[in-house]
Amino acid sequence: MAGGKEIRTKIKSVQNTKKITKAMEMVAASKMRKAQERMRAARPYSEKIRSLAAHLAAANVTEYRHPFLTKAKEGEAPKRVGIVMVTTDKGLCGGLNTNVMRQVLNAMRQWEAAGAKDIRATCIGNKGLGFMQRLGANVVSHVVHLGDRPHLEKLIGPMKVMIDAFQNGELDVVHIAYTRFINTMRQEPVMEQLLPLCGDRLGTPTGSWDYLYEPDARVVIDDLLMRYVEALIYQAVAENMASEQSARMVAMKSATDNAGVVIKELQLVYNKARQASITKEISEIVGGAAAIAG
Repeated sequence: MAGGKEIRTKIKSVQNTKKITKAMEMVAASKMRKAQERMRAARPYSEKIRSLAAHLAAANVTEYRHPFLTKAKEGEAPKRVGIVMVTTDKGLCGGLNTNVMRQVLNAMRQWEAAGAKDIRATCIGNKGLGFMQRLGANVVSHVVHLGDRPHLEKLIGPMKVMIDAFQNGELDVVHIAYTRFINTMRQEPVMEQLLPLCGDRLGTPTGSWDYLYEPDARVVIDDLLMRYVEALIYQAVAENMASEQSARMVAMKSATDNAGVVIKELQLVYNKARQASITKEISEIVGGAAAIAG
């Protein structure tokens, strides 16, 4: 059995760890509320522009068809795929990043098995970048150190590399993987098709739609669809940040509770060791007194 001094040192160490995890839990709880507010504030715009894109995809536009609306050939697996992976810059948030990485890895294996020859990656977040580099993937752009608030100006540059590759015909399809916020206790990793835009994500508009464009269909559609892609990316990052803070708060609360359990167990071991030491000392005193008396 370990000595009393060694056990006291362990108890002190766990107590210090518990203070750190408790402080991180409180910080994450404060940041989580702000991240959720930003995410919910961005949702109405994202949903509305998604509805507009769905109507535009279903409209009878004969004078101009944007490359983002070009449908892939039925039954043909894409040979050139782009993947945008959104992760966190920091750890200590449970299995949040691991779940997204596992989903992306499984998708990449499926694409390769289907005959994909060119898979390009854009990484948003330091954890995803490190994962892709260890995997040996073709990382064409990345952005890290986003902070606690998503900034669109930081995201546009790395995303433009992937968007330009799709517009130039270098990629057949582009997917985005991130963690969707459901509630404080549940975050769900998702992978959705980003380009082309004529996927299930747009929804099915009701009725027949047609538009008159001023000044020109090309100008209006180009600008609208670019705003649409930016809205999707911003919303994905906002959802991921809200999920990060929620997952970190839950993970740190669990760590704090576990530290309390460990402290109680060590305290019990210390008390047993102390009692054994006292019993031994008493036995030695009684034995010594008996020897003198005899």
